[in-house]
Amino acid sequence: MSDVFKALADPTRRQVLERLKSGPKSAGELAADFPVSKPTMSAHFAVLREAGLVTTERQGKSLIYHLNVSVLEEALLGFAGLFGLGSDTPKGDTQ
Repeated sequence: MSDVFKALADPTRRQVLERLKSGPKSAGELAADFPVSKPTMSAHFAVLREAGLVTTERQGKSLIYHLNVSVLEEALLGFAGLFGLGSDTPKGDTQ
């Protein structure tokens, strides 16, 4: 869970995930949207992959990124659970 929140802490990485909502994109397509160097974008992509927020597939010479929403959902549910949110048991019910 901490890897997911570390990845989400950076605005550039959040913007990458937002762009992937509309469907898979190549690393080049994604990098073209940001005013940073290719090595910097590569580092952002690595953090997203390590957190499991994106998956990749090779198509020829291109690396295609896919959004992995299930990892984000699991992290958010886990985080909510730390605070007793999302519980099926109503507050005050001691059964």
